[in-house]
Amino acid sequence: MVEPALPGLRAQVIHGDMSLDNVLLGDDLRVSGIVDFGDMTHAPLVCDLAVTIADVLHGREDAIEATDALIRGYVSVTPLEDEEAGLLADLVTARLATEISITAWRQDLYPDNAAYAASGEPGARAFLDAIEAMGIDAVARRFREACRGLPYRRSATSDLLERRRRALPRSPLFYEHPVHLVRGEGVWLFDAEDRRYLDCYNNVPVVGHSHPQVAWAVTQQQRLLATHSRYLHEAIVELAERLKATLPPGLDAVMVVNSGSEANDLAWRIARAATGRSGAIVTAFAYHGLTEATHALSPEEWAKGEQPGHVATIPGPDGYRGPYRREQDGWAQRYAAHLDDAAQALGDHGLAALYLDPAFTADGILSPPPAYLREVARRARALGGLVVADEVQAGHGRSGTHLWSFQASGIEPDMVVMGKPMGNGFPVAALVVRSGLLEAVPGEVELFSTFGGNPVACAAALAVLAVIEDEGLVANAAEVGGYLRRGLLTLAGRHPVIGDVRGEGLLLGVELIDESGGPAAAPAQSVTEAMRERGILLSATGPAGNVLKIRPPLVFQREHADLLLSALDEVLAR
Repeated sequence: MVEPALPGLRAQVIHGDMSLDNVLLGDDLRVSGIVDFGDMTHAPLVCDLAVTIADVLHGREDAIEATDALIRGYVSVTPLEDEEAGLLADLVTARLATEISITAWRQDLYPDNAAYAASGEPGARAFLDAIEAMGIDAVARRFREACRGLPYRRSATSDLLERRRRALPRSPLFYEHPVHLVRGEGVWLFDAEDRRYLDCYNNVPVVGHSHPQVAWAVTQQQRLLATHSRYLHEAIVELAERLKATLPPGLDAVMVVNSGSEANDLAWRIARAATGRSGAIVTAFAYHGLTEATHALSPEEWAKGEQPGHVATIPGPDGYRGPYRREQDGWAQRYAAHLDDAAQALGDHGLAALYLDPAFTADGILSPPPAYLREVARRARALGGLVVADEVQAGHGRSGTHLWSFQASGIEPDMVVMGKPMGNGFPVAALVVRSGLLEAVPGEVELFSTFGGNPVACAAALAVLAVIEDEGLVANAAEVGGYLRRGLLTLAGRHPVIGDVRGEGLLLGVELIDESGGPAAAPAQSVTEAMRERGILLSATGPAGNVLKIRPPLVFQREHADLLLSALDEVLAR
């Protein structure tokens, strides 16, 4: 496992015997010199650290604990790559075992010098015994964590859960037994015990967890400059230009902020100023944010009886369960006609804006035909309202047809909101509007956010757009999403609990039903828990919580889809 990886690691000339006997210290306890260059060699850089750990710390009762401090000091000057860090424990172990073996050989060969030859052997053996007692895998995880130089310490899952409940009492967690995640790679997430989970839920890491191109862009920009957008800088300008190039020409003004909630909040301010009205229409179970203004636009989050007077709802275009079914001619247009009644219900508020998630994710991942968006947008504009396309969940290529999900319908919104996946985990969002709408906002009112558009965030967002294009991830979403959807339909033929399979690209919903055909929320919860036990992360959505939400990173491949389908088949069969 170790030897085949060594030729691919960074290499340099190293001392090879950086023990306490070969280091000179000054009065300030800093290294002032090194002696005994007879062991110098050209080898992988990480071997230098492995030798130092083994030779300096053996004989200490707390050798493993002390290693953390030694590693952190080393990587503060010379950071290790993740592959190097992953091999460190094995290399330390090999060094210790080598010292024990050579000692035995020397004692046999030079019995008169046995005392000197064996001087380091007890310490090396004790260090090796300590590693064996803890387990090489656990030691490897510990050393790798220390190599990352993060400003927090790994906690036991049970302790961490209790600390979180005390410190963050209103911070929700998934699953009955929460997953303690420590790292991610591509479509995989890894817990504190290094068990991997297939991520079929997160749309935040849209190009895959820890994508090296995005991580590199963030790291390099952070090292150069991290400040706000009141200074002239290329990154925010290039990002704005890049976003505009992906949208209809009328959407020509970009504002970069920190989150989808903030972008939707800003859209609401502009809509009220531009129309002189104060009423909004949203779908019946939509989610558009957590600020005070966007909470009012998010029925999914309302407490019982909370509906604000300035917000009216229309039913989500559910062609499976709603009053108008997919098999009926004109069903989508009939759903759109509800907008007129909702606008009338706003009374004196008047219609300022219609907010739409084009994938209706919180409403149950609905996928109406393009005619629905065209008709509902037409009716909103006829009433003097603006159309806001909330692409936070469905955008960045997830639909598999275009970069932005509204584009398949041919509509041209007045504003487009982008968020969650925009920075692949780095906080960044944007609102793109018709510049004419901004004229209604008084010039002395600054539309500015301190961290919005900072160079690091913009570097992340630019890298994400580049990866989506370079790796053909929109096409991949269509191809793999289509394959997965066909597989889910096959499962529906075997399992009556599946009532409907819907969605586009890599945003799919599986509606679970009971024997009477009603929504089955409890089975949906049971399925997500059972899938988690099998190493696959899903969630549920929809008004009744009975729709499995499948929303993996866009680097998802057919073999990952097969893992999901196989596990889901097994869970539903049980």
